Amino acid sequence: MSGTTVEAPARSETARRIAALRTPKWYQNARWTRLGGLLFAGIVLTLMFGEQGSVDDVFFALKQLYEDPLPTLTWLVLMTAVWAFMEFGAPLRERARPALEAVGARQKQAGSAVRSGVARPAVKWPLLAAGALVLVLLPEFLATYWQQILVGEIAIYVLLAVGLNVVVGWAGLLDLGFIAFFAVGAYSSAYWTGSLPVDPPVKLTPFLVIPVAMLTCLLAGLLLGAPTLRLRGDYLAIVTLGFHEIIYLVAKNREDFTNGPRGVIGVPPFKLDLGFWSYTWGDSGLSPKQYWWLILVLGGLLIFLFRRLEHSRVGRAWTAIREDEVAAAANGVNTVKYKLMAFAIGASTSGIAGVVYASKIGSFSPESFILMYSVLVLAYVIFGGMGSLWGVILGTAFLAWLPQFLKDYVDPKDRFMYLGALLVIMMIYRPQGLIPSRRRKRELIMAKEGIGDADAMSEPVGGRIA
Repeated sequence: MSGTTVEAPARSETARRIAALRTPKWYQNARWTRLGGLLFAGIVLTLMFGEQGSVDDVFFALKQLYEDPLPTLTWLVLMTAVWAFMEFGAPLRERARPALEAVGARQKQAGSAVRSGVARPAVKWPLLAAGALVLVLLPEFLATYWQQILVGEIAIYVLLAVGLNVVVGWAGLLDLGFIAFFAVGAYSSAYWTGSLPVDPPVKLTPFLVIPVAMLTCLLAGLLLGAPTLRLRGDYLAIVTLGFHEIIYLVAKNREDFTNGPRGVIGVPPFKLDLGFWSYTWGDSGLSPKQYWWLILVLGGLLIFLFRRLEHSRVGRAWTAIREDEVAAAANGVNTVKYKLMAFAIGASTSGIAGVVYASKIGSFSPESFILMYSVLVLAYVIFGGMGSLWGVILGTAFLAWLPQFLKDYVDPKDRFMYLGALLVIMMIYRPQGLIPSRRRKRELIMAKEGIGDADAMSEPVGGRIA
């Protein structure tokens, strides 16, 4: 009995110590962990917005934290205020909730009225007409520099993103080499206009090159799609990456055909010749505006066709393949046919962008089509909202404009760091994108509930069936 009496306190002491070890410390509480993360973010933001260092003094930015502590304190106070509001501001958020719910209810009611056709004729066409008018007149209110950015950085990338959205957003095929089709379109324009060392059988104007480049890129899309029909996810990404490297290295090393690293010079601008009247893009000194209006026409035509395609039988087949390829095949969808169509249609759209780019800039080199641009276009599509045509357009326009806007405020070496930070924040708090498609939102909700897979580019939920 005495032994048992002695062992009982020992066991209780051991249990107490084990319980103490299992009890989280105060600094392990999620609330204080979030505070620590925000304070660390404040220090990082101080370094990002501080003076630029140099290779001679790698600790220059850290020294500035001590020599001038005011910016650091400002960011720390701001981050602390954000933390306090999120942690202790529940009464304020609850007080604002009824007003927000009322606004949401009115928006939902208006949206249902539009979908039911009650308000569609009265709202849709005036909005479209006003938007088209704003886009047409937009260059008139911009300086020449921003007109160049509007065409060379924003409009061209919008065309590329619209094409990639077919492959990634609608068909769910991860393509990391999409910029290779852009290169094929540009070099097709250079070849058929006689700007390469090899003479074409017949010289064409850039307008006539567009259908030829579309056909060339369509065939290139079929060549890429044919060996990847049984691949998805990471495996498909690796194959498309290899395709990009093949195109890039051929353009760089075949000097007898592509002029190699020296690139292409002298691609003629667009020209319209009707015999009794001719017009050349760039002759009147309005080159950015002229090309902007040309891209508006081409882009408007593509958007109209893609909107029709999205809601057609082909678009529904792509959606079925994206959500579950095995189930789509089991229900009679010809997955081989529709996957090849996705690659071909997306590639041909990129070919149009390549022709316009080559004609607008007049000269380019293989370095104009490096892998980073493929990654950027994919990031634009994901940011705008995969599968959402308007989301992809607005997201691409914003992200293409942002680095140019930051040029006057941020060191050039740091501009893409801000872009990366924005993408990280977006994927954490709004993974469905800026303007998500309804299907994408439903996929994410199902993934949260554990009954689906939010990654449309991966294996089906139940795994691959051989």
